[in-house]
Amino acid sequence: MPLKDRWQYPTALLDMTMDQLRTLLAVHEAGTALGAARLLGREQSSVQKQLDTLNRNFGALCGEPLVVKRGRSQNVLFTATGESLAGLARGTLEDWREGLHDCRRRLGSRLVVGSTRYTLGFLLNAVELVTEEFDGRGVELKVEHVRTRDLLQRLDAKELDLVCGSVLTTAGHDDRLGGFEVMEWRRSGLSLVTNLGAEELPGPSVPVSELPRLPLAVSADGLIPGFLRGWFGARYRQELYIAAEIDTVQYGLELLSSGVLRGCVLVTEGIGDAVADGRIRAGAGLRTLELTDGMGPELEVLVGVFVRAGERTAQDADHPLNVLWSALAGENARWRSVMRKERPGR
Repeated sequence: MPLKDRWQYPTALLDMTMDQLRTLLAVHEAGTALGAARLLGREQSSVQKQLDTLNRNFGALCGEPLVVKRGRSQNVLFTATGESLAGLARGTLEDWREGLHDCRRRLGSRLVVGSTRYTLGFLLNAVELVTEEFDGRGVELKVEHVRTRDLLQRLDAKELDLVCGSVLTTAGHDDRLGGFEVMEWRRSGLSLVTNLGAEELPGPSVPVSELPRLPLAVSADGLIPGFLRGWFGARYRQELYIAAEIDTVQYGLELLSSGVLRGCVLVTEGIGDAVADGRIRAGAGLRTLELTDGMGPELEVLVGVFVRAGERTAQDADHPLNVLWSALAGENARWRSVMRKERPGR
């Protein structure tokens, strides 16, 4: 293509706006102009006007409209051209948003951090230490809840810049962590929290091989099913006595405390310690037993702070990512000091 032709584009294409692309995507998702108006918080007439303009312009450019109206109360029909251009619109807007985020991330004007429920306290303590500095520098700091199962994926996809949380890993080297820098807070196995008496389930430890005989409350996803698959295979649900399905550890502890379920909940050692120490109200009156792993492979919970590899070293020490990282390192050191004083034998 001659150089000058690179700057020659159809007028209808150049007149198109990002807002029109967003409207096209809203109609594609909602199915109607009315539904799109509700998604966007706008008047239906405004959405319909933009849709008519896109239809007219691209109908002339491509030979067919993007959408075709159907009967009353029916969703519009996207033509092959409409489906293709909706895909282009989605990619265009996502590329621009990601490009803007990259610019703000590089300049340090925006930081998006995530935390799982049980690491939120550590993160918020560190955030409190940097808030005044960030406010003075005009740094936008956004904190989001992240589920354990999504932690690494969301970080890798650049939806988050830093995450505090837990991942299931194997003892020693884990290739999945190769693309991340990790500030390791703790490596541990699992504990068993139970309302069964010592005569039914003696302690202080229980081997993994005993789990099939115990009534368990088990979540559908997250760290615990990962351990169970590693120990008992993909058909672990057929191997175990699953007495209750739970969405959160909190709900499982409440089931045990209430006596509705007589059995056990598998938790990370950190949560098990918190139950034993009385730091989790829902675990009042429950016992924590050590779960000894003799099944192989040796699985661990890695709790810590995660960032994409190379991002911190690419910035100077004053970059907000490094400032928050340092604050979290301080919180880690403080926590370890407290634990050494309170539990000198561990």
